[in-house]
Amino acid sequence: MSFEKASEYLRKRGLEDRILRPEASSATVELAAAAIGVTPGEIAKTLSFITKEGPVLVIAEGTAKVDNRKYKDTFHTKAKMIGAQEVEALIGHAPGGVCPFGINEGVPVYMDESLRKYEVVYPAAGDDHSAVRLTVAELESASGAIGWVDVCK
Repeated sequence: MSFEKASEYLRKRGLEDRILRPEASSATVELAAAAIGVTPGEIAKTLSFITKEGPVLVIAEGTAKVDNRKYKDTFHTKAKMIGAQEVEALIGHAPGGVCPFGINEGVPVYMDESLRKYEVVYPAAGDDHSAVRLTVAELESASGAIGWVDVCK
């Protein structure tokens, strides 16, 4: 169901031809990079956090690690990842396929500065056997990102 939501979302934006469906799992950065033949940094991972206001998504390059001080300075709360058992209910996609496409209404999406070093990146497309090839500018537009943040090391 999540892949269908994400692919329909991308279709409405004219991006369905960018979706990749590797046979191998793309559930982690390393698996996704191997499955589609790119470096781990080119994978655009979507991180899901819970804040006092609710869930928040941050899209970062695949090898980036969250810097707790930068996160707290930006979001005014400690970085707390959403638990695996709660992600689908809060975001709309299950772990391994979390992406900013076809998510639950009202979930804000941010782009991390770590993405700026790439021209093309590959976020998931709703499940653990998917990716979508997008320029960073296309990802920013398609994700509905409300802004750029610098929360990674």
